[in-house]
Amino acid sequence: MTAYWINTISRAHVLRGVAGGFTQANHGKADGVRRLSRGDEIIFYSPKSDYPDGAVLQTFTALGTVTDDEPYQVEMSPDFHPYRRHVAFADCVETPIRPLIDELDFIEDKRRWGYRFRFGLFRIDRHDFELIRSAMTPSPR
Repeated sequence: MTAYWINTISRAHVLRGVAGGFTQANHGKADGVRRLSRGDEIIFYSPKSDYPDGAVLQTFTALGTVTDDEPYQVEMSPDFHPYRRHVAFADCVETPIRPLIDELDFIEDKRRWGYRFRFGLFRIDRHDFELIRSAMTPSPR
């Protein structure tokens, strides 16, 4: 059964993942990406343009589908070996979150809407996923 997720990552890191066909979660820790399964759908939310000191963005920046069965590890430097999952990214447009906040069920306190994103990778329901996806993939005119 498909699960739906949001992964909170700066736009610069999301773009590296899109270019490489992968995602990481929670600074490359294995625990988050182990929860993902082949066929799960992920939306990427970017609070900032870059980490840690980028400009405020507050935008959904990408979406995709997990295409592998297990996390894999890569060497970024001698002391950094993050875990990743392969993702097939869909064509979409970046979409600000603010117009969607009132309609998103996973945001319980609309005044403190950013709190939920502090958890990095988290699960959402299909309704919220479809709402965000439809905003990110507008119909051609």
